[in-house]
Amino acid sequence: MKTLFHLVTATAVLALAVWAYRQNYETQARLKEVDGLHVEIAGLRGRASMLRAEWAYLNKPERLDDLANLNFDRLRLLELGPGNFLRIDQIPYPADPDLAASLEGGDE
Repeated sequence: MKTLFHLVTATAVLALAVWAYRQNYETQARLKEVDGLHVEIAGLRGRASMLRAEWAYLNKPERLDDLANLNFDRLRLLELGPGNFLRIDQIPYPADPDLAASLEGGDE
């Protein structure tokens, strides 16, 4: 009986040692993966920062004004003013019979 107990205990210890060994290497692999993700995230943050700086440069009002003036003949851009807007009742909407009927109260 003692021998069986020692055999079961030794087997359990051996099984736990194998499990701990595998967990250790799996943890090491996951830590390397996390380190790789940290490097990738840092690279993406740097790229995002570069893109934000480029976007800020490309949308500088002075730069856009200079480009509009340089390409005025080709683009025929005009300054935006109050005359460029319409009131809502001046906007022509496409005729939709179902919509017109529902607006007039025909679907009640």
